Amino acid sequence: MLAVGLCTVDLVQRVDELPVPGQKVQSTSVELVAGGPAANAAITIAALGGRVRLVTVLGAHPLAALARQDLQKYGVEIVDVMPERAEPPAVSAVSVRQSDGERTVVSHNAAGVDAAAWIDMSDVDTVLLDGHHPELALNAAREANGPVVLDAGSWKPVFPDLLPHVDVCACSSAFREEVDCPVVTWTAGPDPVRWRVGSDEGAVDVPHVYAVDTSGAGDVWHGALALGVARLGRVPEAADMPALIEYANQVAGTRVRHEGASWRHGLR
Repeated sequence: MLAVGLCTVDLVQRVDELPVPGQKVQSTSVELVAGGPAANAAITIAALGGRVRLVTVLGAHPLAALARQDLQKYGVEIVDVMPERAEPPAVSAVSVRQSDGERTVVSHNAAGVDAAAWIDMSDVDTVLLDGHHPELALNAAREANGPVVLDAGSWKPVFPDLLPHVDVCACSSAFREEVDCPVVTWTAGPDPVRWRVGSDEGAVDVPHVYAVDTSGAGDVWHGALALGVARLGRVPEAADMPALIEYANQVAGTRVRHEGASWRHGLR
């Protein structure tokens, strides 16, 4: 499998209450880990036993080495298309509320990073994109030999060019635009996951779990869905959707039941 997109360095702190503007609070724990939609999805795929290569931008900054080591620890193969880049990689500051796992995130993402490279697709059966590195996403989608899955958490400028190449568009509740892909899903936190394949549609309930940390839950869901599609070996049909979504729901449920990065061990 191939995942193409953003890798961040996440500074994650757990707090009793999320701060309001102007307020200082003390955290109860601190983690520094690799994150970002494509990276979290790749870690999920690897933890579930899949083989995955992540195409992203890390660079030569010391923080990039931290993210690289974290990814490699879980068996993710990395292709860094800008290995000599001196600037820091994308960094996210995440605060997680102890009582219910709700979080706030401040991130620079891939703004201002123009990454373009040829991608070897010869051994790739399924592609997962997050759209954060537009040229990389387009190159991978155009050359894909198997299903292309898009993490459509929010609208990105590249989507009009990218969507015609997408087989499975996985939308969040924040994604309001109409899409005309062969398969479309919509997640909405604890609410049922809706799906549409051509003229067929349905919904799959999300199991009730006690959430202690919701950070990256959507990324994990997308990784599990993409792995399910890869194991299917083709673009899903209507009859495949309930089982695929139930699997992704189960994996995302494992993530939110674990504090911090411990979810990765919970999937193994």
